[in-house]
Amino acid sequence: MAKFFVVTLVHRNVDLWKQHLDAHVNYLKSLLAKGILRASGPRTESRHPSGLIILMANDDAELRELLQADPFSVHGVNDEVTITEWNPVFGIFASESSGDAASLKTLY
Repeated sequence: MAKFFVVTLVHRNVDLWKQHLDAHVNYLKSLLAKGILRASGPRTESRHPSGLIILMANDDAELRELLQADPFSVHGVNDEVTITEWNPVFGIFASESSGDAASLKTLY
């Protein structure tokens, strides 16, 4: 079963970001069409261009392959990349996750 991953990207070089933004957006659209990308958009609190991406992948290795194919990765636009595996037990993605809120007590 595919897992949810939340990825944040930070880009400090605005000129480089602008140069590759269209290719990045087109790549995200291709992942959306395949059902891999579930949501994405800019982070509004950052002083640098940055974004948050919610993706589906079978494991960390598959996720990293997807990220490496992104034009932002190919062209060295990403200064920071944070990856978090996520189990959305509530909300619109819950039916695609474990959906097991009762198991939260056993996590810690």
